[in-house]
Amino acid sequence: MCMLRKVGALAALSLAAAAGTASAAEITVSAAASLSNAFRDIAQAYEQAHVGDKVLLNFGGSDALVQQIAKGAPVDVFASADQEAMDKAENQKLLRLGSRANFASNRVVLIVPASGGAELHGLGDLTQPGVKRVTLGNPASVPIGRYARQALEQTHLWPAVEAKAIYVTSVRQSLDYVARGEADAGFVYATDVAVQKDKVKVVAMVPTATPVSYPIAATAGSAQAEAGRRFISFVQAAAGQAILAKYGFGRP
Repeated sequence: MCMLRKVGALAALSLAAAAGTASAAEITVSAAASLSNAFRDIAQAYEQAHVGDKVLLNFGGSDALVQQIAKGAPVDVFASADQEAMDKAENQKLLRLGSRANFASNRVVLIVPASGGAELHGLGDLTQPGVKRVTLGNPASVPIGRYARQALEQTHLWPAVEAKAIYVTSVRQSLDYVARGEADAGFVYATDVAVQKDKVKVVAMVPTATPVSYPIAATAGSAQAEAGRRFISFVQAAAGQAILAKYGFGRP
């Protein structure tokens, strides 16, 4: 009887291990570049909370990520920096129905190199002759560019700044250009500044016509639908929100 009990216990352990292995998943998450630091920490915390699951991260401009998904990239979860990019994915039927949700907010800021360069105090100073290069995401394909253009159009400054614009494919490129002194000023998110806090400084908070809101969704073609839902839930839950707050993101 003792031997039978041991055999039964071993069988139960084997079944439990097999079940754990079966539920483990590799989740590919494509996220806006501005989420890079926060999502690396979230992925690590998620893996600790869901032993066996592995999160693979892919960062870039939101619209470019939509294009990747549309071309068949194996993505399970998509997080964008604005609603327009997510709308594009939804209109192409790239999202799993009912999975879309907002999970964070942000602010747009105008930055300049930490030392040297033109003396700026607000958007109006971008028209100064000494300001020759202003970097922002391409409004046609990058959320930060869309937000910046909206703000500049509201203040009737867009024609003047457009003539000085250096377009980039992600917000982190704008950050790098200003940090290296290759642009006199640039538009980034408030959360990006901490990444280069010794090399850039904020000269103005930029009011935007549309709130900076981050949506997340599972993709329609995901091979890991259940795991994708787990990850999205983790981002929305207390642990994920605490990490986002640590990096300066606001509540959705």
